[in-house]
Amino acid sequence: MSEKHTPRPDEPSIRLFRNNFLESLTHVHPIVPLLFWSPVAAWLLWRTLSASTMGGGELALTALAGLTVWTLSEYLLHRFVFHFKARSALGKYLVFMFHGVHHDAPRDKSRLVMPPAGAVIVMFFLWQLFGLVVPSPWLEPFLAFFIVGYLCYDYIHYGTHHFPMRHPLLHFLKVYHLQHHHGAKGIRYGVSSPLWDRVFGTYPPAGTR
Repeated sequence: MSEKHTPRPDEPSIRLFRNNFLESLTHVHPIVPLLFWSPVAAWLLWRTLSASTMGGGELALTALAGLTVWTLSEYLLHRFVFHFKARSALGKYLVFMFHGVHHDAPRDKSRLVMPPAGAVIVMFFLWQLFGLVVPSPWLEPFLAFFIVGYLCYDYIHYGTHHFPMRHPLLHFLKVYHLQHHHGAKGIRYGVSSPLWDRVFGTYPPAGTR
């Protein structure tokens, strides 16, 4: 599987709001999620390690759980929220605002990672949800590695649109995601991993573009 990387000029941004302040919230420099969320993940891990109540094996399993749940969340959000088949004018606008704009301008550098203004809202509700099913002392390290998974997703996504990604694994992810944009519809919702596409039947059959 291969696709030659040819640099192209960046696309102009599509304006979403007439209000300049609201419009500014929809744009973000690619480094911002790393600067914003890394301290949060580090603080959660520091609290876990300073409490000294969790062994290395428990921490490793919690890390695996957090990363795996992130990949599932990524898949479900992408498939059922960002590609929701809205019928009302408001619904269609919201879907376009959150994700459709990316499909219309996939090389807009300022909209390839999630702005903190939106990510904080999503993370808050997920935090509350996870708190119902993940008990202490595992909740904080689980959330830390969930955030790490999210950051990996953000920068893999950015890379698929702007870097050659010549390593075989990264190149596979690049081609896989670009075919989500330009290939057959209704498949390839995973960005950081095709795992859940395989589980839920949205992995492309052999020969599908």
